[in-house]
Amino acid sequence: MFEIFEKYLRMHTEISVEDLELIRAGSVQRTMRKWQPILQDGEIWSINCFIAAGCLRLYRFDHEGKDHTLRFAVDNWWITDFESYNHNTPSSYNIEALAASTIIIWTKEKWAELMEAIPVLRNFNDTLLANSYEASQRRIYSLISSSAEAKYTEFQKTYPNVFNRVPLHMVASYLGISRETLSRLRKEFTKKN
Repeated sequence: MFEIFEKYLRMHTEISVEDLELIRAGSVQRTMRKWQPILQDGEIWSINCFIAAGCLRLYRFDHEGKDHTLRFAVDNWWITDFESYNHNTPSSYNIEALAASTIIIWTKEKWAELMEAIPVLRNFNDTLLANSYEASQRRIYSLISSSAEAKYTEFQKTYPNVFNRVPLHMVASYLGISRETLSRLRKEFTKKN
């Protein structure tokens, strides 16, 4: 599975075989079962997690016990809880596999060592963080300014194959709409196409 990460990394940057071997040596591959958690609220997130295959979601419960999906991560994506990772504090979030998944992880300490030893990896990581921040800004703006239809269309572009992989109530939760509204939108979208 590391070959998937290697291909992904080579698509985004030029990196030597020697540096790739250092990155490989510092990584751990894990296979996850459907619904298996990798983070539960109260735990500290201290890894970098690349999804080689599968689908995971980041979510949180509100004070009434309702869960809210903040993010999905599919093949060739990353998933993290930045707040817990950066501040070494207990997480308020959960991350679970929504399908059988294979992930590649690096501890926080190992990732820092690799970025120190491999400047190309540091530059890649900086770009990754900037892209993540920009995506978060776009998502926040969409949530506060877009219609349900616009949110649905944007979701289709961002996650083209997620509808077949996750329960609809999680998609509705991500979009901030009811499941009924999502069903109506899907039906209208299907009629148009």
